[in-house]
Amino acid sequence: MTQEKEEAQFLREIIQRIVDNPDKVTVEHEVDKQGVKLTLNVDSSDMGKVIGAQGRMATAIRTIMHAYGGQHEAKVSVIIEEPEKNEM
Repeated sequence: MTQEKEEAQFLREIIQRIVDNPDKVTVEHEVDKQGVKLTLNVDSSDMGKVIGAQGRMATAIRTIMHAYGGQHEAKVSVIIEEPEKNEM
């Protein structure tokens, strides 16, 4: 398993333990000259849990992934995608 897949899997496992809909958690990874970019997607009903009060949970998630990347000599950034709203 490549390092970026390990990082994506690690993030996915963390988030799946937080949310109510773990089967809807996806993590896309992209590697460029700046490091590893992980894009997190969750069900819209779980966004509050992932962001947290005043963004504290999102900050904690990014801190954990930054530390994880440091142990693997990689710069890791986490983007939390806002779910599309298909309201009709």
